[in-house]
Amino acid sequence: MSNSNRKLFDNLVSRTKLYLVIILILLLIICIIKAQFIVPSIILYLLIIAYTYFANNKRKSEISEQLQDLTLTVNSTAKTSLINSPFPLLILETNGNIIWKSSKFVSEFGNIDINSYINDLVYDIKSEIDTRENKKDRDIEKQVIIGKNNYKIVGRFVSTKNREKKNKKEYMMILYFIDETENIKLKKEYEDSKNCIGIIMIDNYEEITQRVNNEDRTKAMAEVERVIYEWTNEMNGLLIKSDRDKYVYIFEKRYLENIKENKFSILDKVKEIELSENIQITLSIAISNEGENDSEKFKSAIAGIDVVLGRGGDQAVIRQEGKYLFFGGRAEELEKRTKVKARIVANALEELIRKSKNVVIMGHMNPDIDSMGSSLGVYRLVKSLEKEAYIVNNTKGLTLQNFLDTIGKEEEYNQVFVDKETVLNIIDEETLLIIVDTHKRNYVEVPEVLEKTNNIVIIDHHRRSADFIEPNTLTFQEVYASSASELVTELLQYAKSNVELKNIEAEGLYAGIMMDTKNFTFKTGVRTFEAAAYLRKCGVDIIKVKKWFQSDLESFNKIADIVKKTQIIKNTIGISEYNEIDKEASLICAKAADELLTISDITASFVIGNIGEKICISGRSIGNINVQVILEKLGGGGHITLAGAQVEGMTITEVKEKLIQCIDEYYEEIGN
Repeated sequence: MSNSNRKLFDNLVSRTKLYLVIILILLLIICIIKAQFIVPSIILYLLIIAYTYFANNKRKSEISEQLQDLTLTVNSTAKTSLINSPFPLLILETNGNIIWKSSKFVSEFGNIDINSYINDLVYDIKSEIDTRENKKDRDIEKQVIIGKNNYKIVGRFVSTKNREKKNKKEYMMILYFIDETENIKLKKEYEDSKNCIGIIMIDNYEEITQRVNNEDRTKAMAEVERVIYEWTNEMNGLLIKSDRDKYVYIFEKRYLENIKENKFSILDKVKEIELSENIQITLSIAISNEGENDSEKFKSAIAGIDVVLGRGGDQAVIRQEGKYLFFGGRAEELEKRTKVKARIVANALEELIRKSKNVVIMGHMNPDIDSMGSSLGVYRLVKSLEKEAYIVNNTKGLTLQNFLDTIGKEEEYNQVFVDKETVLNIIDEETLLIIVDTHKRNYVEVPEVLEKTNNIVIIDHHRRSADFIEPNTLTFQEVYASSASELVTELLQYAKSNVELKNIEAEGLYAGIMMDTKNFTFKTGVRTFEAAAYLRKCGVDIIKVKKWFQSDLESFNKIADIVKKTQIIKNTIGISEYNEIDKEASLICAKAADELLTISDITASFVIGNIGEKICISGRSIGNINVQVILEKLGGGGHITLAGAQVEGMTITEVKEKLIQCIDEYYEEIGN
């Protein structure tokens, strides 16, 4: 046997000697205890030695033949390289039994209990090989951590002949262990040293300059800058003041995880700055590490700040791996006092309508009275400019039934409402698509319509989500507004053309405002009442509108049952379920959630229902708890006091468990 092969068997022979010594010691102990076992012990030990000699020679022969098969086509230089590999080398059977290990392997892992690692490694490799589509692929490549080091393991399954069963193949694994610890450290250091770019904006700078006297304003802005500079210094970042209310800062990616863990503590620090006029200063922050260079990252951060401002400000967003991560956003949106934007948007919208061939108006799926009322308001604006207009109404239900029964009596609207098939035939690149009461791509009535034209206008009052419809030509998204109907009413007031609303259209807009404000209770600002007053002048019959919201006795009983089985968590949050499969479950759940808020000590309510293919959730709050942030974790959205979500692929029980988990996470985030 050659010297290189002889080395292969040293480990095997040493283990055999150890076993024989242990057996000898045991037999000696037995003989000392009972002398009559001396002769049988001698005979037994001689037999064991004879069998060991025979088995060891047979095993050596098998290994020698296996190695001959293995290296049959390998020249002597390659054999030497194999044995004296600079990398730790291991040859083992598929059951984990080690056949041979190189001297480099022994020195590398001499101080580590390698057997536990080897057993797990063999199991993982065999599992991976078994799941491969190409069963002939026997190459092995894995990343493992052994001790404190990272190793890349490369190798191959090698087939050998079974000497007893000549037609059966057996396999061995030849594995090289390549230490990549330093490479991984260098790669991490390279990734950590990449730049992240952020933008910080003072949300209500204009309000501060208008309402606060010069002395207090100067002190407040100086304090804000101090807080911002201290925060960025913690990240060893570079801060640049690019405008009177805007800052750009650059820092290394290594600090990003700390920012996440601290949940942008700067948001709360700035709000602690006191002003005599009881104005609370808030910030909007956007960070991005997406892009090949700093220019692309800066553009991504600008898009992020637009998202934050579209959600009402007082929050932060991180753009990372194609997703938005939101932080903060627990404060109520502030109503803007200027109407300049409404006037500008109204003029721009009229120009777009004039240039288009026709107009398609679309709201969200399972439309409510706000979606339909705002659609009618836009329809009247289009008609006043003498353009053809169509309203997409692909789903119907109790939510709109009373209103649709009323509008169905008007002959003018017989050809206005169109379904999915009709609208797909009408729309083309010259069509102007106006989307109301939503900005989410997957939540519109007919998502396929979005692929037909890029000439899109969005009018919405919900907090901006990551699923924003892009590209678009014009956006009028004001989260301070109570409803889409309020925004449309403002546009009608500032339109250059003479818009004369019909009674039913004015009543639809008024009903939309009533529904989203819960009879002018929630999210109602000065401009909400101004819009309502304008609509009242247009001939709104308030009694007729109230009748649209009346529930039948059956629905009332369902709501009562839902309220009856409410579970209270966190002392103030009510959660209930509507277990019937009902297409109108979203309406029932919404009304039940509203009803729960009339109960003392309940500050937020969630009702879960089954609409068939999806599970719906309606969330309501009196303002202490941000239901929008909670339901956003489940793919939903809305406002602080009113939000909803729809979940696929889960049962009501599973959704409830997930909802409670999201509520727990929300309380952890706010520090309660």
